[in-house]
Amino acid sequence: MYKHFFKRLIDFSVALIVLICISPLLLVVTLWLHFANKGGGAFFLQERPGKNGKIFRVIKYKTMTDERDEQGQLLPDDKRLTPVGSFVRSTSIDELPQLFNVLKGDMSLIGPRPLLPQYLALYSPSQARRHEVRPGISGWAQCHGRNAISWTQKFEYDVWYVDHVSFLTDMKVIYYTIKAVLKRDGISAEGQATIEPFNGSN
Repeated sequence: MYKHFFKRLIDFSVALIVLICISPLLLVVTLWLHFANKGGGAFFLQERPGKNGKIFRVIKYKTMTDERDEQGQLLPDDKRLTPVGSFVRSTSIDELPQLFNVLKGDMSLIGPRPLLPQYLALYSPSQARRHEVRPGISGWAQCHGRNAISWTQKFEYDVWYVDHVSFLTDMKVIYYTIKAVLKRDGISAEGQATIEPFNGSN
């Protein structure tokens, strides 16, 4: 009952209330990032697979500039990540615009994180089960290592969540997520500005 009805009702209600309450913060961060990104904008939209692999456009705060090298290629992530962007990312503020995706029904507050569409063809049958539920702003993997754990372990956590969706599990995720954000744990993989791409074996 929770998984098929109450979870969506709670998602919509909480997302709406939180967006109303934090609207002043969102305005300040939007302006802050616009100037930090050298006029490159404060938001970016990116296609991600949702429930059952259906593609939707996720909205996030833009924490990097669009700076390019002499050949017109984007500079490495660590060269484009601004101090402001680093702060926004480390505090997970960059995830807040996804509350609009929750309102639309593309996402849930809690669930496996939506990854890149090109990863769909790389998943094993077990890993692909992460798409049996709506993707979330935070999930079981995010509160157990975030970007500091391997892809294999991350997918194991995602599938575990799919098999254990409940109100109690979601409350645990919220608690552990808040704890991880306050400690700023697992923001990036070791030696990476963010996390290395998934190649089907890592």
